[in-house]
Amino acid sequence: MKLSILEQSPVLSGMNAHDALKQTTELAQWADKLGYHRFWVAEHHSTDSLAGSTPEVLAAHLAGKTENIRIGTGGILLPHYSAYKVAETFRVLETLHPGRIDLGVGRAPGGKPNVNLALNKNKFPSVEDYPAKISELMAYLHGEDPQGMGISATPHGNSSPPIWMLGSSGTSARLAADIGASYSFAHFINGHGGTKAMERYLNYFNASIQQQEPKGNVSVFAVCAETDEQAEYLAASLDLAILKIEQGKQIRRFPTPDEALNYSYSMFEEERIQENRSRIIVGSPDKVKMELESLAESYFVDEVIINTIVTPFEARLKSYELLAKAFQLTPRST
Repeated sequence: MKLSILEQSPVLSGMNAHDALKQTTELAQWADKLGYHRFWVAEHHSTDSLAGSTPEVLAAHLAGKTENIRIGTGGILLPHYSAYKVAETFRVLETLHPGRIDLGVGRAPGGKPNVNLALNKNKFPSVEDYPAKISELMAYLHGEDPQGMGISATPHGNSSPPIWMLGSSGTSARLAADIGASYSFAHFINGHGGTKAMERYLNYFNASIQQQEPKGNVSVFAVCAETDEQAEYLAASLDLAILKIEQGKQIRRFPTPDEALNYSYSMFEEERIQENRSRIIVGSPDKVKMELESLAESYFVDEVIINTIVTPFEARLKSYELLAKAFQLTPRST
């Protein structure tokens, strides 16, 4: 089974955005050495606790700092942007790093509602245009002129970055199938209904200029440590952070485990934390490995993308290292 990483560039307690992006770079290099398959970076706007607002820029930086691992976006929020401009951006990336670039796209706003207005000249983007934009993007990436304007997305090349459609619902799964893109389900966002969404994608997939067969993966929060007890301690900070975000409270930094354990939870909040554990896998290497394999099997995929947010940063590195060893990934010399 392939293991990959989704990185949101979290700003940990006592750190700033510069630290977060520096840690993202170090993590990508670490993942490359450990043998992870791909490394995706997310797009979040006006969010103090997450430093990655321009994944295409960050992906370019990371591709230049790594040697073998696939680098991509998880994802570009396409309704905000011109399909032609996105295609040219990723044609440049593919030309610089042929065969190593993934173009993950989504349709979420990526932040507060007003982010939509700021990115779209004080107008809300049309969600109805999203399917057409995906088709247009795929055409431009493969040298076509979908609008008949006598133009092409340059630079031209012998390979094109694959489009991965990111989603957390059956609607996105069916769209990915109709268009013939790869599909990634965000189990870390929605811990329910994902297997049916993936099944819908696999059953209704149409061949496209990009690929002839369906290709899917699933992303999930995971926290791994030497023991179950240590992993539970580290995961407490993620539990609290998710709870606060759900409550609409903007966190400036991700809390430490001690801050989380000293927090006074209401009965409702404790119940909500347990519910949120449906999208988090926590434990020792053997436990997490078993649950990741079970998750992949339930989704009918051979790749899981892991998102680990714990404090301190060294614990994040260790979590990914323990899983690489548990899955016997082949280390690379970089």
